[in-house]
Amino acid sequence: MTAPLPELTGVDRRRFEEEVRPAARPVVLRGIARDWPAVIAAGESTEAGVGYLKRFSRPAPVPAILGEPSIAGRFFYTPDLKALNFVRGQTPLDPFLDRLLRDRAHAEPYAMAIQSVPLPELLPGFAEANACALVPAGVIPRMWLGNAIRVATHYDLMENIGVVVLGQRRFTLFPPDQIANLYMGPLELTPAGTPVSLVDPDAPDLDRFPRFADALRTAQTATLEPGDGIYIPFHWWHAVASLGPINAFVNYWWNPAPAGLGNPYDVLLHALVAIAALPADQRAAYRAVFEHLVFRPDGEPAAHLPGDVKGVLGPLDPTVVARIRATLVDSLGR
Repeated sequence: MTAPLPELTGVDRRRFEEEVRPAARPVVLRGIARDWPAVIAAGESTEAGVGYLKRFSRPAPVPAILGEPSIAGRFFYTPDLKALNFVRGQTPLDPFLDRLLRDRAHAEPYAMAIQSVPLPELLPGFAEANACALVPAGVIPRMWLGNAIRVATHYDLMENIGVVVLGQRRFTLFPPDQIANLYMGPLELTPAGTPVSLVDPDAPDLDRFPRFADALRTAQTATLEPGDGIYIPFHWWHAVASLGPINAFVNYWWNPAPAGLGNPYDVLLHALVAIAALPADQRAAYRAVFEHLVFRPDGEPAAHLPGDVKGVLGPLDPTVVARIRATLVDSLGR
């Protein structure tokens, strides 16, 4: 059994920045968008909700994915993990929405989705008419549309607020420290960028993935209705199931980290080459070094040094960052 995700109502920008984000825990934001015109239209009927979306659509094709009825809506890998079980293509939005409406009568429809398309490209004007006051200025919202589909457990390297516009969505979340219990798939081939868990959270095979039982003890779930939102902190694993035959979801990604730094994922890949295959004693030594210099549980590692000799252990101004990058380029080119 999973625990219910905590819920809040009446969250404004101040409360979100002072209470919700600092806690770094996921939370349901009930009714955050109940006054959106899109949500009000969806409350009248599915047809009215789809009609509202069409008011902003344009004829240009957008990226979409399609899976055979045999995948039962679960976008994932083929059994040998060497390919994905869906195809990518392009479609104008209105015919896509019309197909969703028609397929409501099919017991086993094709799995269809338009995923993560920036709203200014997909539905110009929608974001201005249906705004979220909690996110920083300049964050570009994205839309997700489809039928009853399931997205494998994954994480985002961003802060994330999502809002259900049409249909229902069920979220199952796991803390970042459950990575060892979630059985990641291949890093080189992923459905949407970041790695996914190989375990189906709706029907886990505990003989094949026994540690997932430990992950389940940390899991939290929530089902969102139109107008409800969810806050998912950086790197929290989450599986998403769209429960109805037509679903629309808007999300906002942003990263509060300072601009101009390196990509941590590049560091991970390099560490897999440079550290992962070292003897155990050497890996242990580097773990201590990284813990002290990078993750800093004991505070600033160079606090005992004068400011003018801290070098790369001091504040990372553009000059220091440029010098580090030059050193890395020279080292990786040898």
